[in-house]
Amino acid sequence: MSTNDICSTPHLAEPNSTAAAARANTLAAKCSLLAELAKIRLTAMVVITTGVGFAISTTGLHHWPLLLWTVLGTWLLAAAAAAINQILEVAPDSRMNRTCRRPLPAGELSRSTALIFALVTAVGGAGLLLALVNPLVAALGVANLVIYAFVYTPLKPRTTLNTLVGAICGAIPPMMGVAAATGHLTAAAWLLGAVLFVWQIPHFLALAWLYRDDYIRGGFRMLPVIDPGGRITCLMIVLYSVLLIAVTLGLAFFGVAGGWYAPLATVLGLLLLVQGLRLAADHTRESARRVFLASVLYLPALLVLLLVCHTPVHAAVASAAPVATAPVQLTPAR
Repeated sequence: MSTNDICSTPHLAEPNSTAAAARANTLAAKCSLLAELAKIRLTAMVVITTGVGFAISTTGLHHWPLLLWTVLGTWLLAAAAAAINQILEVAPDSRMNRTCRRPLPAGELSRSTALIFALVTAVGGAGLLLALVNPLVAALGVANLVIYAFVYTPLKPRTTLNTLVGAICGAIPPMMGVAAATGHLTAAAWLLGAVLFVWQIPHFLALAWLYRDDYIRGGFRMLPVIDPGGRITCLMIVLYSVLLIAVTLGLAFFGVAGGWYAPLATVLGLLLLVQGLRLAADHTRESARRVFLASVLYLPALLVLLLVCHTPVHAAVASAAPVATAPVQLTPAR
C-alpha cells in the first residue's frame, strides 16, 4: 500500500475494537494516547513561546514559581483546545493520511474520554492561572481556547481565512507570558505576538501545500486547496516573509532587544524569504518542503536569539510595572 492509500477507505474505528483495546490496556498506553490527544509537540512549542515572553519581561530567577504556574496553566488550556479540536474533527481526521491514526479516528480513545480530558484540563488550566497568576492571563488563555476550538475549527471547512484566525491562537501564548510577568500587555507583548502571528502564515501555507491532497479529502478550505496553481499561495508566503522581517525588527526598534539581535534576526528572515522566493519561482513540492523546514528552524532560532539579546533595561522596567491592564504606549527606543 502506498502512502497515498493509508486512509483511502474512510472509517471511524470503534473505541472497543481489538487493536485499540490492545494498545490502551495499560496505564502507560493510556497516558501516551492522552499525550497524543493533547498534541504534545505542538503544545510544547506553545508553552515555550509563553516562557520566552515571561523571560524577556522579568529579571532574576526569583520569579520562577510564577513562571512554572504560567507555563503549566497555559499547557493545560492548550491541551484542552487540542482535544476539543479533535473531538469536533473526528470525521475529517479519519479521511486524512496525516491524521487518521490519531487516537479518536483510530478508535483508541472514545469521545467521552476525550471530552472528560478536555473539561478537566480546561477547568484546571483556567483555575490555576486565575488563582496563581493573574486574571488577565487567565482571560487570555480562555479566549485562546474559545477561538481555537469554536471559531478556528468550524471555519476550516468554510473559508481560507481560517489560517489567519488560527494564527491569532499562536500569537496569544507569548502575550500571556509577558502579562504574567508584568500584569499587563506591554509593547513587548504586542510585538512578540505579532511575530508569532506573521510567522505562522508561511509556515502553515507551506504545510498545506505539502498536504494539499489530504486537506481535499478532509474537506478543509486551505489556500493551496483552492489555489492549485500556487500563484496566490506563493505571493502570500513571500509577502508575509517580508513582513516577518519588519515585525522582528520592531523588537529592536522599541528597545525590547539589542546587540546582535537586529542583524541576526534579519539574516534569519532573509533565509526564510529566499526559500519562499524559490517556491514562487518553481512551484515544486520540494521547494514547499524547504519553506516548511526553514520556518520550523526559524522560530526556535529567533526565540533563542531574543532570549540572549533581550534588553535588561526593558525587563527591569517591565518587571517594575504596576499590575494593571493599562493601554500600551509604543515609544521608540532612544
